[in-house]
Amino acid sequence: MTDEQPDIQIREAAPDDASAIEAVLREAFVEYRASYTAAAFAATTPAAEQIRSRMDEGPVWVAVLGGVIVGTVSVVARGESLYVRGMAVLPAARGRRLGEALLSQVEELASAHEHRRLWLSTTPFLSRAIQLYERAGFRRSDEGPHELFGTPLFTMEKDV
Repeated sequence: MTDEQPDIQIREAAPDDASAIEAVLREAFVEYRASYTAAAFAATTPAAEQIRSRMDEGPVWVAVLGGVIVGTVSVVARGESLYVRGMAVLPAARGRRLGEALLSQVEELASAHEHRRLWLSTTPFLSRAIQLYERAGFRRSDEGPHELFGTPLFTMEKDV
């Protein structure tokens, strides 16, 4: 991706990557588990079978560092918008701009397919993720959803 980190690759996920993506999501969010309801945590950290199903709904990308999947993001087209979901980077891999690289893939897809807006839902306690989204140009919106199985959410959006 960059001269500084040539061992980083962002690629579209394959069905065989689903278990690794499941592990990334679980490890990335486990430190916040107490802030989620049990149902919201389960929805945020889906099992490999559900991840494979998501691949039928829209692209899923992975960030690979040194041959290991360390990050992921997926999107679903909803009219002229793309809904960004399942964004995560392993704690040990944070600080390498992988989140930015994953969001860049999302934006490239949006531009190529003439989507006008990106949007996502996040929780108020994911401050690092919120900062990443704000640096990428996302702004808070009053649009819902405002909760996921009892865990508070807010929406962020970006015009593309």
